[in-house]
Amino acid sequence: MALDKFEIAKRIAKELRDGYYVNLGIGIPTLVANYIPEGMNVTLQSENGLLGMGPFPRDEEVDADLINAGKQTVTMLKGSSLFSSADSFAMIRGSHVNLTVLGAMEVDENGDIANWKIPGKMVKGMGGAMDLVAATDNIIVAMMQTNPKGQSKLLPKCTLPLTGKNCITRVVTELGFYEIKDGAFHLLEIAPGVTIEEIKEKTAGKLVISPNLKEMVI
Repeated sequence: MALDKFEIAKRIAKELRDGYYVNLGIGIPTLVANYIPEGMNVTLQSENGLLGMGPFPRDEEVDADLINAGKQTVTMLKGSSLFSSADSFAMIRGSHVNLTVLGAMEVDENGDIANWKIPGKMVKGMGGAMDLVAATDNIIVAMMQTNPKGQSKLLPKCTLPLTGKNCITRVVTELGFYEIKDGAFHLLEIAPGVTIEEIKEKTAGKLVISPNLKEMVI
């Protein structure tokens, strides 16, 4: 059975490490904040000028003035700080973020990512993704493996305007956990109940099945 978006976020949370500064993109990545392992010291950073985000608020905790870069209401942990977006981008561009988790419309077998624009559709702006992919070596993409038309989003080459080139190293979808290297998607973990045949059908780019393939543990 394929994972849901919460399980994707929960699996990605296992990639966090103590002491990390982490930026979570819009969409599924924001859910990672709710699954930080207990006892682990991870500091979440947001492009709009917040360092030290906590999990999403309960109804009684909602503060409409306290939001992340995706305009979702958030909480602040003890010791958190607020500052200008200019300072926040200086932190990103200075390579002070240890891990970035992004959503994507397309990722290709060379590690290119397209996640900001569909030609012909209006967008408010590219956000901070281009800065993040240019300044962070450790990037994980969290996304569904196919688009609403059922077409694969893991491609030989991205067709949409690029956010960055040769920058994505790992992808987690509802079907599996992939490492991108040597011009291919290497399947390292498969979601419970998912078959290799389904993954092959929904992967347009070059696919390599790891000889040590294991079932994903959520």
